Amino acid sequence: MLKNLGYRLIAMVAGVLFAAVSYAGEPVSSQVIPLTAMPTVECPAHLSVGIAYNLDNPASFLYPEWSNQYVHKFDDVPFPDSLVIMMKDFCMPTDSTRITDKYGYRPRRTRVHYGLDVKVLTGDTIRSAFDGKVRISRYERRGYGHYLVIRHPNGLETVYAHLSKKLVKENQIVRAGEPIGLGGNTGRSTGSHLHFETRILGKPINPAFMFNFPEQCAETDVYVYRKADNKEVYYKVRSGDTLTRIAAKNETSVSAICKLNGISRNTILRVGQTLRVN
Repeated sequence: MLKNLGYRLIAMVAGVLFAAVSYAGEPVSSQVIPLTAMPTVECPAHLSVGIAYNLDNPASFLYPEWSNQYVHKFDDVPFPDSLVIMMKDFCMPTDSTRITDKYGYRPRRTRVHYGLDVKVLTGDTIRSAFDGKVRISRYERRGYGHYLVIRHPNGLETVYAHLSKKLVKENQIVRAGEPIGLGGNTGRSTGSHLHFETRILGKPINPAFMFNFPEQCAETDVYVYRKADNKEVYYKVRSGDTLTRIAAKNETSVSAICKLNGISRNTILRVGQTLRVN
């Protein structure tokens, strides 16, 4: 009996479908939405699906050695023309959505701000953005205060500064979302906040390209860094220009211009002189 009932139900459904298609002798109308082909992004073999990464020596394809000594110094390491940064399994470092200072040049302080400042309270939990390994755990009285640098398998190094307390140690493996420190106001800081940086081989990248703190989400699944997008930039000195004014126009710092051009802050500029500003 149940078997016969099943057959009848199938026949009824088939009849309804046939009627819907052939009603009044016309086919059911449908809207065809064309698909736009997305540009191909080449992913390095070490990041391909199914290949495990090594957390004992993260991003060894990019960094020639593991060192606990420097935050930014990779002068002797060749920089790749491009690098694919996978945001898979990321975690926002804090639940806070308030940005108090953006990445870029600070005219008032005549220096470059290499990260994002996110408002947190002292004692708020700070988490690792990705799986990785703690490369540096240190204190700078006139700089980062209590800070951590974590290297990740995708090639990024993330910096977490002005912490009130560090919860992990150097050479410790951490997972995305794992508490690594507590928010604070240590070092060169005028209020409790998290200073968050993203770097590749020491070169700073605006974290806002990857992390959207106000929306608490990733800006993209895959971020492609291209060296060509950061090519050298030059500026021709005009009448009335000073190093401070040139730095402000080009969103850089006086010290950076001096270093790039081998000059000092007291160097007299000549109209028509060409300076490298990036």
